[in-house]
Amino acid sequence: MTLEVTETRMETRRPAAHGPDGAGSAPVLGRMGSLETRLAANLEEIRAAQLIRYQVFVEEMGARLPPEAMMAGLDFDAFDDICDHLIVLDKSLAGDAPDQIVATYRLLRQEVAEQHSGFYSASEFDIAPMITRHPGKRFLELGRSCVLAPYRTKRTVELLWQGNWAYALKHNLDVMFGCGSFPGAFPEFHALALSFLHHNAPAGGDWTVRAVPNRYRNMDLMPPEAVNPKRALMAMPPLIKGYLRLGAMVGEGAVVDHAFGTTDVLIVLPVESISTRYLNYYGADAQRFAS
Repeated sequence: MTLEVTETRMETRRPAAHGPDGAGSAPVLGRMGSLETRLAANLEEIRAAQLIRYQVFVEEMGARLPPEAMMAGLDFDAFDDICDHLIVLDKSLAGDAPDQIVATYRLLRQEVAEQHSGFYSASEFDIAPMITRHPGKRFLELGRSCVLAPYRTKRTVELLWQGNWAYALKHNLDVMFGCGSFPGAFPEFHALALSFLHHNAPAGGDWTVRAVPNRYRNMDLMPPEAVNPKRALMAMPPLIKGYLRLGAMVGEGAVVDHAFGTTDVLIVLPVESISTRYLNYYGADAQRFAS
C-alpha cells in the first residue's frame, strides 16, 4: 500500500462530494440485529473510520505510516478525499454515530478515480490493461477494509458485503477489485495459500492482471500436487477466503507492502461471476436498500 499524504490534507479533508452519496446523504445499505451499514455522512464519521484503521493497522498490526498520520493517530491518505467510506455501526453502543463505528471499507468508483489520481492499487498492480479490455464495464475499487477485534464475526463480514453489493447495484457497477492482504512481508511464509491461489483462482483471459514488474513476487511456490486445498483455505485470511466464495479471481504475482507489513494479492470479482447462491443470499436485502 502506498500512502500519499501531505500535512495540509488533515486540515482540509471533507466527505466526498462527487455523487449522490456525498455529504448530507447517508441511506442505510444493510441491517442485521443491532448492526447497520451505510456510507459515512460527514467529516467526523470519516475521522472515526480513520481512527479504527489506525487502531487495527498501526496499533495491532504494526504498520508504519507517514509522520503526519502517526502524530494525528489516524490512518489517512490522499485517496480519502475522493472515496466513499462504508461503515458498520453498532447501534446498541452509547454515544453518537462516530462512537458506534466498528468496521469500515473504502470505495472508489472508476469515474471518480479517472477524474483524480487514478486507483490506489495501481501502485502495486498493472490494472490499466485489464480495465482497457473492458470499456463497457464500470469498476469499483475496494480497500482499507478493517474490523475491530470484538466484531470479527461472520455477521459483520456479511453486512459489509451486503453494503458493498447494495452500493454496486445503486451505481450500476460491473466489477469489484482491490488488494487482499496476508500478514507479514515474506511471501514464502504463505507458500501454501499463495500457491493454491496461483493454481486454482488465476485471473486469466481478458481478466489477466500482473503485479508491477519492480514489485513482482512469485506466487507459484509449490507444485499443484503438493497443495492441499483444505489446508490452503484454512491458512487464508478470512477476507480473501470470502472473496473466493463469491467467485473472485486473483492476479498474477504478489507485492510486499513494507509500510504495512503485508503481502498483497489483487482480487478481481466481476459481478456476473458472483455465484447464484450468494446473489440470492444477499440480493433481496441489497435490492431493497439500493432502491
